[in-house]
Order: sequence, then structure tokens, then C-alpha cells
Amino acid sequence: MSRFVDRVTLHVSAGKGGNGCSSVHREKFKPLGGPDGGNGGRGGNVVLVVDSGVHTLLDFHFHPYARGGNGTQGAGSNRDGAIGEDLILRVPDGTVVLDKDGRILADMIGEGTRFEAAAGGRGGLGNAALASRARKAPGFALLGEDGEERDLVLELKSVADVGLVGFPSAGKSSLVSVLSAAKPKIADYPFTTLVPNLGVVSSGETTFTVADVPGLIPGASQGKGLGLDFLRHLERCAVLAHVVDCATLDPGRDPVSDVEALEAELAAYVPALSGDASLGDLADRPRIVVLNKVDVPEAAELAEMVRPDFEAKGWPVFTISAVSREGLRPLTFALAELVAQYRRDHPKAAPRRQVIRPVATDRAGFSVIADPDEPGGFIVRGERPERWVKQTAFDNDEAVGYLADRLARLGVEDELVKQGAQPGAPVTIGDVSFDWEPQTPAGVEVTLTGRGTDSRIDQVDRIGAAERKHARRVRRGLDTDEQ
Repeated sequence: MSRFVDRVTLHVSAGKGGNGCSSVHREKFKPLGGPDGGNGGRGGNVVLVVDSGVHTLLDFHFHPYARGGNGTQGAGSNRDGAIGEDLILRVPDGTVVLDKDGRILADMIGEGTRFEAAAGGRGGLGNAALASRARKAPGFALLGEDGEERDLVLELKSVADVGLVGFPSAGKSSLVSVLSAAKPKIADYPFTTLVPNLGVVSSGETTFTVADVPGLIPGASQGKGLGLDFLRHLERCAVLAHVVDCATLDPGRDPVSDVEALEAELAAYVPALSGDASLGDLADRPRIVVLNKVDVPEAAELAEMVRPDFEAKGWPVFTISAVSREGLRPLTFALAELVAQYRRDHPKAAPRRQVIRPVATDRAGFSVIADPDEPGGFIVRGERPERWVKQTAFDNDEAVGYLADRLARLGVEDELVKQGAQPGAPVTIGDVSFDWEPQTPAGVEVTLTGRGTDSRIDQVDRIGAAERKHARRVRRGLDTDEQ
């Protein structure tokens, strides 16, 4: 049995960028032909695309994790790695994308609308791209970056011209079945309709869609009953039709009180759409009243009694029977005229040019704060230093020296000195912590001792090794004042 799902949580992970390649061109009579390591390929994006052939979010309910393809590593002879394959996810028309905090990221309406849910990681530079006057043949390459990871909430809000509003068992599904070719489930018990049903109706030159959504009860705007599942699918409707059961046997109900209860819930519900603000709140939509089940004699008499009450509000009133199909033709023409009038008043706007504005940031690009969990320690925060750390292979001394030069040029070393960092102070950048050694001359011209090495790092390592050796001798009792 098919299922309709209109709200899911989706975990998306873009592909990882490929690592750069460290390579030196070699051929006969050219033992050192220069660096020729290619760049890593970009990771694949995760993209949502509206597809008119998809009508539910069911696939994401069973498969909530989506991952883009990884980029491949660069190679010698200046060959860049392959770009990771983008993952295209097909979503229904009317899908709203929200972040985990409930902020709307995209309102996807119209065939082919695209939204980049997660961006792939950048590929690492190869040593050919890292060559400079100081480093003519770098013995290292940069690592690829991880792809973006996000938790998204997808909500489906039906795209229909007319929304049928009514209590459970008011006859909304029956009305859709006789107005269109849709075949919703129909039964004589409340809440038969658990999912929205859409039907296409043709009247003259106008073709429009009608949405039959789950029945409404008092308190729905606060989530009672099917509550928000009902109201969410009315947000995009241009016209709301009150379908009233004039043959109900419930002693506490009558057509006027039913409509008043419906209106109270519509007024209390606040749509959360970002795409079409011109629609306004549900309380502002055009209304039409459909008095149903007049094939029952008592219902026909009651419909004529309450007609003046609704006409006094300026609402068109139609008496119909979905069973005998009485009054359907005038109702269809009236709905078509209201939809056509709305379309004339709200023509589709031409596609707007996307404007990308740079995000304002501080000129330094980083900040240094005291580490609350480490006495005398510091934390360096900033997009660039944190990204540089992720790109560094710490098992390569030359790569570590290159990172030190980048941080020095950015001003991180100077800022640590200003804030009173002492030698050996723990410094954390991203998820990497190290002991700060100010005696390492970062950002100066360095005589390279070999590919993959850095004399500054070697010096610090020798000092650290001597200190570790002394510490071991102390633990063994060899280096004491008595000896």
C-alpha cells in the first residue's frame, strides 16, 4: 500500500575533495624536471530539484541519508583529480526546505527549481600549484576538504488553486471525486482522509487544481487532531471553499457554527512561507460556501435557512450533492471564475536575477581568545586558519612549515605574542592542538634541506627530543642532584 509523507528530516553530506599530488617530473637526462603534481578533484554537491513526477517525500522517509561523490586525488604530469559526482534528489513541487532551527532556506515551486543542499569540499592543491620562488619544488601537497554536512527538514505544501475546508466527513473527498478524475478513499467515518488529495478540474478555458485535505476540528491551529497537517496544505491555495455537511446528526453542530469554527482556526494559523508573500494569511483568501448533501430533504431545507447568513458576509453560496451531482455545474464555473480572477490579479513574476552579495567579515580573518579549559592556552578561530589546518598533512615537516608561514602572514603569531602567549603554550586551531614555539621563525626565507623537510621543524624536534630524553633520565633516577 502506498504511503503519503509530507514531512521528513534529511541528513545530507557533500563529497570530500581529493588530495593534491606531490610529484616531480622525471625522465632520461632530466632527473629533476620540476614539480608536476595535479590538484585534487572537488567533492560532489547534494542538490534538490523539483520534479513534477514526484508527489511525496516517501523516499526520504526510508532513506534519510544522502551523500555526494568524493573527488579523486591528483596525479603526476599535472593531471587533476576527477570531480565527485553530484547527487540529485528529486522533490515534489511545493517542497519547503528548513534548517534544524526552523529557518526557511528555500521554497521550491516550479518544475526544475534547484537548491544546493550541501556544497562539496574543495580539492587540495598539488605541489605544481604550490611552487614559488622560495619553494621551487615543494615536497608536499594540500589535503582535500571535507564536504558540507547539514540536517534539513523538508515539508511538502500542496500547490493547488482551490482548497476544500470542512469538518471530517463533510463530503470533501466525494466532491473531489465528482469534480475531477481523482479517486480518493471515501468512507462514512471521521478522518477517512489522512493525506491531501489533488484533482484537476476543467471548466471552459480554465483548468485548475482542487485540494482535499484532512478534516479540521477546533484547536487544529495548535496541532489538535491532524491540525497542522491540515492547515499546511492550504497555504498556497488562492481560493478556500467551506464544505458544510447539512445532513449531520451531531446535535451540537449546525452549518453556521461549523463555518465559524473553521474561520477561527484559519485566522489563528500563521503561514510560514517565504516564497509568495502576496497570498497573505489564510483569513485573507477569497471564500466560497458549499452546502453539501442537499439530496437529503432535511438538509435541503436547512441549506435554504442558513443561506442568507453566509450571503450577508458577501460569500457566494452553492447548494450541492456530491451523490446526486446536483448543483455541481454552477459550482465548477464559479470556482473557475474565482481562480481566473486571482490569476489576472497575480500574474506570474518573471524570474529574478540572483544577486550574490559578499558576507561582511573582519579584515583580520581570525580571532585569538584564551582557552577556558586550558590554563595559559589559546584558541584561534577563523575560517581561513581552520581551513588551512584541515588541508595540512602533519606527517610532512615541509607542509607544517608552510602552514606556519601562512599563519604568520595572516598575523596569528603576532597576535599570540600580544596576548602574552608563553613558549610551550597550548594553541588550538580547529580540531588540532599544538605547543606554541616562538623560536620557530615563521614567515622568513628558509633554506630548504630536502623535499618534505623543514629546518625550523627539525630544530624544534631536536630540542623537544632532548627535553624528552632528559625527562626519561629523571624518571629513571639518572639525572639527579646527587649524581
